[in-house]
Amino acid sequence: MTQKQTILGRISQLAKANINSLLDRAEDPEKMLDQLVRDYTNSIAEAEEAVAQTIANVRMAEADLRSDEEAAQEWGRKAAAASRKAEELRGSGDAAGADKFDNLAKIALGRQIQHEGEANAARPAIEQQNVTVDKLKEGLVSMKTKLEELKSKRGTLVARARSAEAQAKVNEAMRSIDVMDPTSELGRFEDKIRREEALVAGRAEAHATTLEDQFDQLEDHSHDAEIEARLAALKNQG
Repeated sequence: MTQKQTILGRISQLAKANINSLLDRAEDPEKMLDQLVRDYTNSIAEAEEAVAQTIANVRMAEADLRSDEEAAQEWGRKAAAASRKAEELRGSGDAAGADKFDNLAKIALGRQIQHEGEANAARPAIEQQNVTVDKLKEGLVSMKTKLEELKSKRGTLVARARSAEAQAKVNEAMRSIDVMDPTSELGRFEDKIRREEALVAGRAEAHATTLEDQFDQLEDHSHDAEIEARLAALKNQG
């Protein structure tokens, strides 16, 4: 297998590659994309060189074909000219001269046939090479399109990964300040404040209860004095 055929096969394989399927099977899609970008970039460079060499060979073959075609035409003209000269000499009675130019015409015709044969043999090969060049060019276009797709997917994937990472950090930060989360620092701090507030309220209530008890005692004594006074009044009325 020639290098050109190897490159053509690689171009065909990479151009037909199902990127989404490859990514679905990959353990690390980002690394897979990076590897694919490298593979495509390297293969495109190699393919471009192969295409350039193939095109150069085709153009050289086409130039040789044109040379053979032009040479065949030129030898045909020389053969015709020698044949005419031979007829002129034969008409004038110069048989030896006529034979000489007929021989030259035969030589020219032989050269013409040779160049025509080379041209006829070269045409199919050149046509096939041009077909190969077209396939290589199409493959290159497909590969370059795939490469842009890969780069775009990589950029999107990296952006999504970074966004997910950032969102995870935000969520973690939100959990750390969730006042409803008893395990969070803020939750523990709030519980401490609530306990202190309750303790202060409890002390105030305890203190207030002592004062009320004292006032209740005072109120009980004042009633006793009034009862005694009213009882004395009733006795005086009697």
